[in-house]
Amino acid sequence: MTATRNEWFHERGNLARDGWESVVDGSLPGWAHTGIRVAKLSGEGLTLPAGDIERIVVPLAGGVTVELDGAAAAAWDGASSVELTGRASVFDGPTDVLYVGAGGGFTVRGTARIAIAEAPTGQPRPTRYIPAADVPVEVRGAGRDTRQVHNFGTPGALDAAALIVCEVITPGGNWSSHPAHKHDEHIAGHESRLEEIYYFEAAPNREFVAAGVVPDDGVDAFGSFVTYSSRAGEIDTHAVVRTGDIALVPYGYHGPAMAAPEYDLYYLNVMAGPDPERVWLISDDPRQAWLRDTWPAQGPDPRLPYAAAPIEGDER
Repeated sequence: MTATRNEWFHERGNLARDGWESVVDGSLPGWAHTGIRVAKLSGEGLTLPAGDIERIVVPLAGGVTVELDGAAAAAWDGASSVELTGRASVFDGPTDVLYVGAGGGFTVRGTARIAIAEAPTGQPRPTRYIPAADVPVEVRGAGRDTRQVHNFGTPGALDAAALIVCEVITPGGNWSSHPAHKHDEHIAGHESRLEEIYYFEAAPNREFVAAGVVPDDGVDAFGSFVTYSSRAGEIDTHAVVRTGDIALVPYGYHGPAMAAPEYDLYYLNVMAGPDPERVWLISDDPRQAWLRDTWPAQGPDPRLPYAAAPIEGDER
């Protein structure tokens, strides 16, 4: 029997192009409103020209210098470059990020692993640097549904034209994107239409690292991710996810994202859509919505929030 390929899930490197490890943009069939680029830099630079597109530079591991073109610099304060300090890994708390609005281009250089979130738009916004200390950190859910959300690119934190971007840390054994939900219909005040990208990383759970039980010769860190159909379209993703993998959600219910007990799971969410209002409004799967009522009695997972921790030896 021949396996059926899921066009909405891409393992690390399957979308490599032009020096980038992964590129998601409008050249993919059925994809129109969001994009992401991921790269591991070893001192070289990668250039993204100006156009009708807005972007957020997100250091995943390490720091970078972002060299702005004239339009991007003028839309900020005239400085020609911005230093992003970054962090040791995605599991070491929030990072500083840089937003560059439509009409601005830049080159990013350094020794780091980076992601660039993108959305096509003709509406320019000012270039903005967001320090790590200013990133809103939310501990969402309760019990085994607790996760940590960094809301640096959400409407309350960033004046963007279309992009809605955040990152989520799910500690070992927990579930996130749960209950399963969707945002594929325009229902005023209740649900908005948003494409969504999930970019994943996984690493040994920090409790096992601290206990010294993680082997030195590498591990196969993983989690899992699920999508399923809604009235808007058919989709079926049941994937084991590892560092560098990407899941696309054009429509349908999505969740849970599950962290194996021994591994922490991270994902970067990039969302945008065709609706005139930039807002994240969701509808839970009505068969699962009841679980939110269990959260007040459980309380949040005391392991969160994650900040810097001695995670060493894992492959980024």
